[in-house]
Amino acid sequence: MAIFVKKEGEPRKKMGCLGKTLIGIGVYFGLCFLLGAMMGDMMSTPKTVLEDNTIYRIDLEGVLVEQSAEENPLDAVLAEMSGQNTSTVGLNDLLSNIALAKDNEKILGIYLKGGSLAAGPASAKALRDALLDFKQSGKFVIAYSDSYTQTNYYVASVADKIFFNPVGTLMWDGLSAQKQYLTRLFEKIGLEMQILKVGTFKSAVEPYFRTSMSEADRKQTEQYLGGIWSEMKAAVGQSRQITPEQLHAYADECMSLQPQEKYLAYHLVDSLVYIQEMDSILRTYAGTKDYKQLSNNKMTHVERAKNNATDKVAVLYADGQIVDEGAEGIVEGKMLKTIKKIYQDDDVKAVVFRVNSPGGSANASEQIWHAMKMLQDKGLPVVVSMGDYAASGGYYISCNADYIYAEPTTLTGSIGIFGTIPNFKKLREKVGLDVDGVSTNKHSALTVNAVYNGMNPQEMALMQNMIERGYDLFTQRCADGRDMSQADIKKIGEGRVWLGKDALEIGLVDELGNINHAIAKAAELAQLGQYVITDYPEKTDPFEELMKMFDTTTPEERLVMQVREFASKPRIMTLMPAVTIQ
Repeated sequence: MAIFVKKEGEPRKKMGCLGKTLIGIGVYFGLCFLLGAMMGDMMSTPKTVLEDNTIYRIDLEGVLVEQSAEENPLDAVLAEMSGQNTSTVGLNDLLSNIALAKDNEKILGIYLKGGSLAAGPASAKALRDALLDFKQSGKFVIAYSDSYTQTNYYVASVADKIFFNPVGTLMWDGLSAQKQYLTRLFEKIGLEMQILKVGTFKSAVEPYFRTSMSEADRKQTEQYLGGIWSEMKAAVGQSRQITPEQLHAYADECMSLQPQEKYLAYHLVDSLVYIQEMDSILRTYAGTKDYKQLSNNKMTHVERAKNNATDKVAVLYADGQIVDEGAEGIVEGKMLKTIKKIYQDDDVKAVVFRVNSPGGSANASEQIWHAMKMLQDKGLPVVVSMGDYAASGGYYISCNADYIYAEPTTLTGSIGIFGTIPNFKKLREKVGLDVDGVSTNKHSALTVNAVYNGMNPQEMALMQNMIERGYDLFTQRCADGRDMSQADIKKIGEGRVWLGKDALEIGLVDELGNINHAIAKAAELAQLGQYVITDYPEKTDPFEELMKMFDTTTPEERLVMQVREFASKPRIMTLMPAVTIQ
């Protein structure tokens, strides 16, 4: 190997292209080696071994999602190095871990730490109920936080004792639902939203043509918001031995702005301490100074008892907006592919369909409905477990199930449909944009002209008829699935949102319960003794997730590729309105 030494006073030579290339290759392979080593370590990480005197720590931070995803490998490493939690927490893992902790003698109790976990009311209730069940073991549950959101306080209120930061903020102010109305803004910029809908209570489009809540929307919002608030007051009151009336009065005082001493006086918390004091408190509860804390992530990797059963109950998660295509939400193609896997697995004897969705595409909802019906046609019982939402399209894909569970605070129903087409005519005229073209037929450019010039009455009628046909199909699907007449469905339809407990009374669901109830019901319907529970969709390959991080394509390049792909398809000339069940 030749070694070049720069002489004193000799001018610095510029590095040639070859030198730069060789260094680049060296850096690339060095990075690959480093990542390979990291991945090797992660992929070979052994299962967590439980030790005696362990306290299971649940960090109420991040975002609570239905199903835990495979962690991005690099994120996991960085999180471990920094001591920070990952951004999402799977409700499925939490419920499984709490059940394991209840029965494992090495777990002394649960420590609820923090209080800013973003969670919907039904998901929060499921977590809270699991903690209440854990307490039946006689083990302790204690909580500490620097601050509490209202939902997190609702969860933490199950604790035997709540320790709180002496200068922290506890939110207990009541619930509110606020909407932004865009009508006057659109008028100013010259934009009009052409609305097509069925359902008096279908309020999702109201911000486009109103300046305030309709009476119908106000009525349904007051009903479900009041129902959730009543559930929260009753649950917290029972745990903290405070009447719901007192809790309501405390909220009127705006607890988030009150001094911390009032939290003590009102028995909302038990003691004001700093985080450094929690170690001594945990020692007292553990009965030893040699206790260990085990995070939720590590608890997830504790080996479960072996189950040699071959029969499976498939738990299929449908979480998010229902979309025709994309990367996030309930994507039609991905969901159909997953359902096909379940269909082809002869070991699957029953299906639990866990739905947490406010709705979305009408076409995708119909496709998923049909795919789920194929599972039933094969002879598989399908039981739906509703999360925070199973509304509109979320109810569409649920309605044909053999049995439906909802949480009392689940938002469901919203049986209605709408479509929106923006009209840029006034805006186009303001900015000086002219549009011209040719067509072979009267309506060849219907939707394109609708965007640039607005629809005439005949075109509006055609579009409205299409929307009403969609509503008719929706209500018929619900009627067939719930063994009701279409007329009865339409009486409780009209786009109205119902709480789970109200949906039970009108026949939209069969029983109030959580996902564990749904699994037990599915096994019962399939007449299963021993069985294993298998989650779908399966977790993504961590190597694939890692490679995504090294995609060097710029946003501009990705946009050009997307435009080219879109333009290559015939639909470019047949743009349709965004028909949404939401």
